[in-house]
Amino acid sequence: MASAATQPVKDQNQSLAIEPIALRVPEACRYLGIGRSTLYVLISKSEIEIIKLGSSTLVLTESLKGLVERRRETLTPRAAIGET
Repeated sequence: MASAATQPVKDQNQSLAIEPIALRVPEACRYLGIGRSTLYVLISKSEIEIIKLGSSTLVLTESLKGLVERRRETLTPRAAIGET
């Protein structure tokens, strides 16, 4: 049983969900569901922004979200029902 003194700390930790502003390459691949080589192609085409910190390559989370928004296809009513 948790003491009353530890209960507020637990509640604070549960409500703190901090989204990272940058991810390492393997995490960025998992985030998008793509392979490492595809990620590097997108980086080389400047579709995804990276930063270097020492020897680490970090992919900006906002850049990943931006890529998804740019590539997102909006279905028109015709496409939704299969008409061409």
